[in-house]
Amino acid sequence: MNTRARIVFLDESDVSLLPQVRRTYAPRGRTPLLRHRLNRKRASMAAALGYHAADPERGPRLCFHLKPGSYDTAALIEVLEQLKTFYRGERVVLIWDGLSAHWSRDIRAWVAEQDWLTLERLPAYAPELNPVELLWSSLKKRELANLAGNHLADVADATEQGIHRINQNPQLPWSFLAHTGLTLHPPTPRN
Repeated sequence: MNTRARIVFLDESDVSLLPQVRRTYAPRGRTPLLRHRLNRKRASMAAALGYHAADPERGPRLCFHLKPGSYDTAALIEVLEQLKTFYRGERVVLIWDGLSAHWSRDIRAWVAEQDWLTLERLPAYAPELNPVELLWSSLKKRELANLAGNHLADVADATEQGIHRINQNPQLPWSFLAHTGLTLHPPTPRN
């Protein structure tokens, strides 16, 4: 593994106009009501959370992508193109799960042409090793909790606010990584 690369975890999730119902507080005797239209419109979001392997002091970087509908191979290649621009020439070791679209023939062919990118696969059934899962949890428990938007734009705005909140607090991405039990250690200098 290249020690001068960014270690980047990528994952996708979906959001919809159906609210993420969470416990809340209200005055005694006034049960809160969550009113929404029964609308199943969905959007998909992808986040790439990168840590520098050789220099953790450089800080984590978060790249985010939101689109209506779901991700397919072409849309994932678009996300990877955005990632390439985002990391501007840095080497990236991308770690993601075993979703079939991640390992499709087209993705592998596209990656084979990229000199900046190396793919690694998370173990099967191990989402707890991906810090981006904790990012999704943070968004869904805070900005998206009990959100009854009328349009996908309402959900997109709330999601963008959550990404901004996470980007403003550099300790959050580190806490996501720490919660997985994974660590980054700079290489020991040779004498």
